[in-house]
Amino acid sequence: MTLDPRIAAVTDRIIERSRPTRRRYLDLMAEQAERGISRPRMSCGNFAHGFAAAEGDKDRIRTIAGPNIGIVTAYNDMLSAHQPYARFPEQMKIFAREVGATAQVAGGVPAMCDGVTQGQDGMDLSLFSRDTIALSTAVALSHGMFEGAALLGICDKIVPGLLIGALRFGHLPMLLVPGGPMPTGIPNKEKQRVRQLYAEGKVGRDELLASEASSYHAPGTCTFYGTANSNQMMMELMGLHIPNAAFIQPNTPLRQALTRAAVHRVAELAASRQRPLSQCVDEKSIVNAMIGLLATGGSTNHAIHLPAIARAAGILIDWEDFDALSAAVPLIARVYPNGSGDVNDFHYAGGIGFVAKELLGADLLHGDVVTAGADSLSAWTANPELAGDQLVWSEVTESRNHTMLRPVSSPFLPDGGMRLVQGNLGRATFKTSAVDPERWTVEAPARVFSDQNAVLKAFQAGELDRDVVVVVRFQGPRANGMPELHKLTPTLGLLQDRGHRVALVTDGRMSGASGKVPAAIHVSPEALGGGPLSRLRDGDLVRLSAEDGTLEAVGIDLSTRELAIAPPPPAGTGRELFAMMRLHADDAERGASAMLHLMEQEQPVTESLEHA
Repeated sequence: MTLDPRIAAVTDRIIERSRPTRRRYLDLMAEQAERGISRPRMSCGNFAHGFAAAEGDKDRIRTIAGPNIGIVTAYNDMLSAHQPYARFPEQMKIFAREVGATAQVAGGVPAMCDGVTQGQDGMDLSLFSRDTIALSTAVALSHGMFEGAALLGICDKIVPGLLIGALRFGHLPMLLVPGGPMPTGIPNKEKQRVRQLYAEGKVGRDELLASEASSYHAPGTCTFYGTANSNQMMMELMGLHIPNAAFIQPNTPLRQALTRAAVHRVAELAASRQRPLSQCVDEKSIVNAMIGLLATGGSTNHAIHLPAIARAAGILIDWEDFDALSAAVPLIARVYPNGSGDVNDFHYAGGIGFVAKELLGADLLHGDVVTAGADSLSAWTANPELAGDQLVWSEVTESRNHTMLRPVSSPFLPDGGMRLVQGNLGRATFKTSAVDPERWTVEAPARVFSDQNAVLKAFQAGELDRDVVVVVRFQGPRANGMPELHKLTPTLGLLQDRGHRVALVTDGRMSGASGKVPAAIHVSPEALGGGPLSRLRDGDLVRLSAEDGTLEAVGIDLSTRELAIAPPPPAGTGRELFAMMRLHADDAERGASAMLHLMEQEQPVTESLEHA
């Protein structure tokens, strides 16, 4: 196939940059496949421990009669997206037996809900929960009892964490197994309206809670196109799901049929020792994930997560890669908060099947990647359905809703809507796909805060009712774990609706559901340790422009300024337990990971990301 030369150039740059680290990773995976821990190499005592409680499967595991699949699950029943996983393991064991395989739950990983912790102290643990999940995945798979694995996880940090951990066992074939979105609740515009009324003090807590409970109301993933559902899209375009399984609702016959197909597929790959994870996650598949993210207006959180996932496979990407791809990839989907319909509407309109068909047809995806869920990426141009008891895929021919999905020939925007902005305040990500182009440039006096609650107090006191660039610093990974600041969205949106020119600049994160207010997020280097944001003062004129890629304190020599005093390290709600991760975390552009940073120090890289 031909490939758009702009995408080819980015891919070639990533391959060249990653050459030494990728080679070292693949050498490690080859060594693990040849000499790593496995059932045939175990001592009898070790092995007997591994099947002692395998009721119904003990003899088959003991005699290595077929492949044994390790299930790594992020089940809990507080997190709506993961509640449906409760019965998956017992079903998956039955499905494995159907094809002469066995399955065991290798281990569980934590799964926190950002929706529950948003704006609360627990959000300071959120980003580092990804590294914790990766470590837990490694513990689960370290027993050597498995010839393949199925990873049960959906939400924000959970899929990246599972994949980072699993990639250290990349000599095994694996699939991620989704659980599906909850049914659609109240209209998104109504939810947004009530949130804004609450921010203005025009409705009370009871009305707000009733609205929220009508939106988040059932088992399944939240239906807006935030980080969780962006995860699902990326896993599809990386070929790590059964094709287009992501957006089939829980507890339906089709959902169960797709889970069954996933178990059968992992068993098939494990028996034939084909398509290990290390082959499926390569430079081209990482580029495909980036392209899918840009084409659908996905979560900016993946400007952090994708570099971390890539590093776990020895691949080095940066925000300039995102920026260059964004210029080449049109926006062909609008899903709430970038549009009116949710992921259920998106799937009905054609979903990932339509996206894959359009991108492949326009030479905007690598079609020659090694995929785990099917034989080639072309399988992702069809969506699953049941014909009687049979699972079949129907080719997607056109969009059923042109307000939500459009062909590449008539996109919503000519670019992917995720831009790099940089200047004397550092480097940051700006998601343009959710912002009116008239607001892509804001130049206004700064109001500087070190805590998001202080922003809300200033708003309530009437201090922000003007053109303003709200700067929230000391929110980076080393300062407090880089929490999302989604709590600010209704307030800043209200100021914008009053006619003011408003922007947010922060070294923290915004939710994957961040909306209409222009924002420079993930500012690197972060304020703690001397980043430029630590030298900014109230009243300084700040220019943020996605049009010319500017993030600038206008007419100011920041080097002459003293550093602002950082807040004390966070404590309480277990945050002090994560001090090691904060201390050793690297920049957001590299993935904001202490674990990967220390791993690379132990095995030094010969090339790294460098910027002028």
